[in-house]
Amino acid sequence: MLITMFWGATFLAVQYAVTMSGPLFFVGLRFATAAVAVAIVSFRCLRGITWLEIKAGVVVGIAIACGYSLQTWGLTSISSSKSAFISAMYVPLVPLLQWICLGRMPGLMSWIGVALAFCGLVLLAGPEGGLGVGLGEAITLASAVAIAAEIILIGAWAGKVDIRRVTVVQLATASVLAFAATIPAGETIPGELPPGLIAVAAGLGIFSAIIQVTMNWAQRSVSPTRATVIYTGEPVWAGIFGRFAGEQLPVLAIGGAALIILGVMVSELKLKKRQPLPVVAPEP
Repeated sequence: MLITMFWGATFLAVQYAVTMSGPLFFVGLRFATAAVAVAIVSFRCLRGITWLEIKAGVVVGIAIACGYSLQTWGLTSISSSKSAFISAMYVPLVPLLQWICLGRMPGLMSWIGVALAFCGLVLLAGPEGGLGVGLGEAITLASAVAIAAEIILIGAWAGKVDIRRVTVVQLATASVLAFAATIPAGETIPGELPPGLIAVAAGLGIFSAIIQVTMNWAQRSVSPTRATVIYTGEPVWAGIFGRFAGEQLPVLAIGGAALIILGVMVSELKLKKRQPLPVVAPEP
């Protein structure tokens, strides 16, 4: 729960960072710092890394690079509060991706959650409280799909890999891919890094390391339902911090944000099947 508070604050920090750097370069810098931080505290155990951990780390790292690069790009055109609530749609998207990729049909509550979250997205993403989805919102929604894929992939390898070793590979892969993407994207690399950019990249990098280690650990020891309910605090905190920074969401957008949170929570509910009444044999 404490992590979700700091996680929510990262949206505002990233929005500040992209005023001094291109989004892809900042993502690369952020995850390079995170990879170094985890590698320093996990140096001894890195010697025993396996090919499975390298494979898992690279695949999850690709999803991380896509998710955070798109999310950061979206923050160049929409508010941090709006970005956080749209990003939260990764929760109801998880069962949909599991259905498409793994053939696991979502339950009724998952479908209801997706419908609520989608209605909330339309209300939240509309310009000036109207209806519609702009480029920044569409990019952020795409990032939510990538984050949902990340969660599914982490779950697929949870319990089979060493948390610290696989986290280093994940973060390093995300960093390398983000840096590499700056070339085709045509981003200008700052000749001299501003002190503010270095400070934000270092702070978010260290916290990204903590977040990633926690996610890899939590999906081994905390049920997805309980973890997801806790994660709903992230956009709420982002909205609070955004309000302190002067961001104001229109009334329709606030209603949309509430629908997204409701959809997230509803999607994790499970309907209990009614137990058949015991059959009592007639007395002779």
